Amino acid sequence: MLDPKNLSPRHFSLINATIIATMNLGLSLLFGLQWYHHLLVFSLTFLLSYQLYLYSVQRFVFRKIKLIYKFIYTTKASKKEAYFHNHILPPKNIEDVEKDVKKWAEQYHREIELLKANEKFRKEFLSNLAHELRTPIFTIQGYVDTLIGGALDDVEVRDRFLKNTARGIDRLAQLVDDIDEISQLESGSIPLEKKNFVLRALVEDVFDELSLMAENQHITLRLKKGTEMALSVHADPSKLRQVLVNLIENAIKYNHRGGTVTVGAYAIDGNHIYTEVSDTGPGIAEEHIGRIFERFYRADRSRNRQVGGTGLGLAIVKHIIEAHGHTLTVRSRLGIGTSIGFTLDKAKDGD
Repeated sequence: MLDPKNLSPRHFSLINATIIATMNLGLSLLFGLQWYHHLLVFSLTFLLSYQLYLYSVQRFVFRKIKLIYKFIYTTKASKKEAYFHNHILPPKNIEDVEKDVKKWAEQYHREIELLKANEKFRKEFLSNLAHELRTPIFTIQGYVDTLIGGALDDVEVRDRFLKNTARGIDRLAQLVDDIDEISQLESGSIPLEKKNFVLRALVEDVFDELSLMAENQHITLRLKKGTEMALSVHADPSKLRQVLVNLIENAIKYNHRGGTVTVGAYAIDGNHIYTEVSDTGPGIAEEHIGRIFERFYRADRSRNRQVGGTGLGLAIVKHIIEAHGHTLTVRSRLGIGTSIGFTLDKAKDGD
């Protein structure tokens, strides 16, 4: 049985032609004509009505379809393409058009959602950037105003304020450098200089660099027992060092006093090495885990302000690992700690 909601132009024409031809047949019967006259009336009426309806409906419908396509497609066809579509390819039926419109609607919906997400991200980014700039600028402004107001005559106060001002300027410079580095990483303008090297040596070097920070926090830095830290990877050592410094430094900062930071490495298959930095800190709430690699995102703004940093470290880590063609993973639980890991290519023979 035909669905009246999904009639094609041919079905529509067939039904209407049958109705009109039957009505004419009924009229011809009233006049008592010969049987072949009735058949002729029915046949001619049916054929003429069918062709007229089919031509009219197709003409009307496909003019509307052409107009619809003008709205849903931004690409204008060339003369050759237009001729090919009009004269060689079979014309699209209503079902094809319905599929195209649904596809366009879904794509349009995704684009709108992406634009909304980008707009939200832009607003949050500008707000966070202003917040990050405000603190050092106001600090520097306060010290300079105090010095101009007469504190220059007090040598002890002057030296202390100048040192604090210098620290504020260093923070601003670091913030600008981090933003510039992320922009270059995103644009691909920083080439990676990959080579083979032993992962353990790099981790121990970073441990040595951050040992004083760890001692001040009574944090223990260690290699995970049973893991294959002697594995060699194929990556940019300077960029990977930056990744490890950021991750281990964060693991120290956001750890409990007397806690532990552990680094382990695992050969997950013949081509990749997985490295993970774990801490015994307070952990990250589940609703924040998916956003910790966003620029300036802080799960606990007040606590992050106390430990310092530009809020761009994890964003830089994400871009460096992605520039190597890999991704980051995060495992965390409140009260247990956090583990952040990433994969790298195993060392290549002959490099």
